Amino acid sequence: MLGIQLFNEIGSIFRNTPTFALVLETLLLITVIWLLLHRRGGRRLSKEQQDYLVEQYEPEPLVAETDPDHPLLRTRLVQSRVGKRIVVDGHDCLNLGSHNYLGFLEDNDILEEACKCLRKYGVGSCGPRGFYGTMDVHLDLEDRLAKFMNLEEAIVYSYGFSTVASAIPAYAKRGDIIFVDEAVNFAIQKGMDASRSSIVYFKHNDAKDLERLLLEQEKRDLKNPKKAQKTRRFLVVEGIYMNTGELCPLPELVELRKKYKLRLFLDESVSFGTLGRTGRGLTEHFDVCRDEIDLISACMEGAMATIGGFCVGSHFIAEHQRLSGLGYIFSASLPPMLTQAAISSLDRFEREPHIFEQLQQKSRQVHNQFEQFSKLKLGGDALSPVKHLYLTEERDSFEAESKLLTQVADQCIERGVAVVPAAYLQSREHRPIRPSLRIAVNRLLADADISTAFEIIESVSSSVL
Repeated sequence: MLGIQLFNEIGSIFRNTPTFALVLETLLLITVIWLLLHRRGGRRLSKEQQDYLVEQYEPEPLVAETDPDHPLLRTRLVQSRVGKRIVVDGHDCLNLGSHNYLGFLEDNDILEEACKCLRKYGVGSCGPRGFYGTMDVHLDLEDRLAKFMNLEEAIVYSYGFSTVASAIPAYAKRGDIIFVDEAVNFAIQKGMDASRSSIVYFKHNDAKDLERLLLEQEKRDLKNPKKAQKTRRFLVVEGIYMNTGELCPLPELVELRKKYKLRLFLDESVSFGTLGRTGRGLTEHFDVCRDEIDLISACMEGAMATIGGFCVGSHFIAEHQRLSGLGYIFSASLPPMLTQAAISSLDRFEREPHIFEQLQQKSRQVHNQFEQFSKLKLGGDALSPVKHLYLTEERDSFEAESKLLTQVADQCIERGVAVVPAAYLQSREHRPIRPSLRIAVNRLLADADISTAFEIIESVSSSVL
């Protein structure tokens, strides 16, 4: 009786199981049996043969051979507080290397407020924002940033690089398409890699090339409308490009966003606190409504002279990242004293809006002066506080140009002007980047400082080149 019942149950299982599943399971069973038989019938090595193979085995190194003269491995020792002047390797220098655009690194009021916060909260939180890492200063800073940018909500990250690198994959996923300027910084590139989306690069600051690519995508969408309905399209750009110092043509991109229904992400890491009448960045500079931008991100390691970064936009944009932004979820929160430094910087933004005009004037002044180098060519916008100096005469290779520029930087430091070659992970960048000396303008530079810097760089470059 029991046997009949079991037979009926097995028959019921076979009747209710799809044919393809039965075929698949049969094939898997045959494969397992074959592997077991094949393994038993294999030739076993003798003890001497095993010992010989172990002796001959040479594992691959964990790290490939590295050039000991690689520029990223060269350490310049800073022996003073960082400000308009800096002591590097024992040389007192005018500082044109630190991204201290507004000079807040040497602001005593900001320093005192940060010290008060240090005495109240200690050095750090030792926990992510979701696990005992959120303090009242973090919420105050997010509220202040949202109000300053006239948007609904902001979210603060503890590291500038991870801000945009976390924000992009929080929204863009596999199957989506990201249209992106070919000159974007490395953090944006890593964010796109993490998103696993299809990446389409357009020529640097070329809105016509972008529209050409959008039209090509539109034609592909017409051939497969079902897929097109599920595919989201993003546009990612920088306000001022760190790698070129040039301004993004935002008004043209906003028009394309409307026309082709794109989600626009704008990274204002350089332009926030440097452009616009009140320092609100590229949107203020071009008088573009910030509601046209889906997400604005920026690091606070430039104009605000602290650490970390933020994203600002609608309530949904911020709240979604609290659940999906990996740099927010898994990183310890921004140390309270550095959070307070950011709040104090915002106080200065609102209390002294004339500082932005001062910085823009210094940027123009440096630009006009540095255009006159005989052996170096200036790159970047006149308003940008980040500028690049390239060799006027191109050399045969990246290494040759990089070596010459490093010699120029070393001799400039010895003569009292701190400049640095722009550092890149050349093998991992989307496109080869030409070596340059990156210049960071400081609002506190005097006319004599700019003239002295020009004379020393001109003298050294003429000698080396």
